[in-house]
Amino acid sequence: MRSDAQVTASILVVDDDPGQRRLLAGFLEQQGYTVHAAASGAEALAILEGTPVDLVVSDVRMPGMSGIEFLRRARTLRAVVPVIMVTAFAHIRDAVQAIRDGALNYLEKPIDLDELRDVVQGALGSRGASRPAAEPEPPLQLPEGLIAESPAMRDALREATLVAAFDSRVLLLGESGTGKEVVARLIHGLSPRSRGPMVCVNCAAIPEALLESELFGHERGAFTGAVDARKGRFEEADGGSMFLDEVSEMPPALQAKLLRVIQDGTFQRLGANRERHADVRLIAATNRDLEEEVVAGRFREDLFYRLNVIEIRLPPLRERPADILPLANLFAARYGGGRHRLSPAVAASLALHSWPGNVRELQNAMERAVLMARGGVILPEHLPRRIQDALGAAAVPHELSSGRLQDLEDLVILQTLREHRFNRTETARALGISRRALIYKLRRLEEAGHSVNP
Repeated sequence: MRSDAQVTASILVVDDDPGQRRLLAGFLEQQGYTVHAAASGAEALAILEGTPVDLVVSDVRMPGMSGIEFLRRARTLRAVVPVIMVTAFAHIRDAVQAIRDGALNYLEKPIDLDELRDVVQGALGSRGASRPAAEPEPPLQLPEGLIAESPAMRDALREATLVAAFDSRVLLLGESGTGKEVVARLIHGLSPRSRGPMVCVNCAAIPEALLESELFGHERGAFTGAVDARKGRFEEADGGSMFLDEVSEMPPALQAKLLRVIQDGTFQRLGANRERHADVRLIAATNRDLEEEVVAGRFREDLFYRLNVIEIRLPPLRERPADILPLANLFAARYGGGRHRLSPAVAASLALHSWPGNVRELQNAMERAVLMARGGVILPEHLPRRIQDALGAAAVPHELSSGRLQDLEDLVILQTLREHRFNRTETARALGISRRALIYKLRRLEEAGHSVNP
């Protein structure tokens, strides 16, 4: 006979949003729990009447029977079953009411999966999962050409790889040039839809008058110049994924139509009466604060919460300095066919720049530098003038702490070591220091956890 700690706990997930429901259920199943899913409060009550359940996770805002009303009725069926409510921050008053009506706890949208796991474990106590909940995380496996040495970027990509399998909507946040489309393609490539199309639309790059036709298509004669019928991007993405970049630029009328596609998958071409259906996973991105846009009345609140099932923030390049040199080497190899290398002075210069244009700016800088560096070694004068001017204006010794200078020295040493295939004599010569001094520095780097051997 198994002990209580060996019995698999049973969890009921209640959410009318299919994407969020699949995400929560799939993640909890990954943790080893037995999961039942319901799309409405009425369906959940029917499950409670006939199925043993140890915990309920329910959304607050649902059509028909709300989560609050479901909680009250559930208490009449299973008075002691713990209930965790899920609510948007803007509806925190619902969470307060839920606690008053007997909810154990509440989670804010967008759901943080680590927080969900911890709250569920705390609620269930010894009635745990069928396998240890604290298994070590597998190493992050990234496709070739995707760089993530910094902890901040690795955390973002780890979350992206985790949610890829669940078909949930994802909202990518970050400054322009941080790699939102790259992450969207990663999510699609790791998802069950990877064999389907990946369609990308930049809402800011298409005139407002044409964006509806671009997304939903049009019939012949729908407007002046529509000489033929045309499929929209949603039809092209059927069975796959769509990446909507700069979704905050979408006009209000189109926001309402996008909300309908998210809710039931239906839409109409311009000039048509017949409804069409598309099965599309939506990944949206913006460099604006959508919550502020909602408050200002420029973005629909209901659409924001529909898009924001999972929120992933991509850090700017200035907050991930460990990625600068690897990315620079990647771009230099891509544009120079592997024939170019960065001089130590350039390596230090790149680490000093603030990169307001993020990865895109670095990529463009390396493309120019490769074209200018005819000898194969990229020097500071090969960098774009704006970067040279910015570096020349910086009072490096006065503005950098000794720790920051040490970090820059370490980056240059490691970069030069790799460039010379870990040959210490050649590395010391390139750095202009003695071999003995280099070995001393490498010993310090190795003690700090850096790899200094091939």
